[in-house]
Amino acid sequence: MTFLPNPCEPCPPPGCTLLALPAEIDFCNADEVLDLVLSAVGPHRRRLRLLVLDLTGTRFMDSQGVRLVNDVRLRLHPRARVRVVAQPGGVASRVLELTGLRRDVPVYDNLAEALRP
Repeated sequence: MTFLPNPCEPCPPPGCTLLALPAEIDFCNADEVLDLVLSAVGPHRRRLRLLVLDLTGTRFMDSQGVRLVNDVRLRLHPRARVRVVAQPGGVASRVLELTGLRRDVPVYDNLAEALRP
């Protein structure tokens, strides 16, 4: 899996990392995705202020996706914040709402809102 920036999207500000997550997050790939996310932020971990996880392309997510987001949040430096972007009414947004993770991790409707200071 490769995290590629979309040239049409807003650029992350300094101290921010933006990662687009896969179309499916479930038992089969959640651990691998967690490892990839942590390795992507690893070199910047001390300077990281904000990590935005883009779930707008995620079409299927079960409880393993919720665990993934929470595990990322818990493993980052204490001053780093995690934000999620998910399509309103989409599967990822509904799963995050039903499980209550939205109380701990802000979920935004679009990337521009998530990247706003």
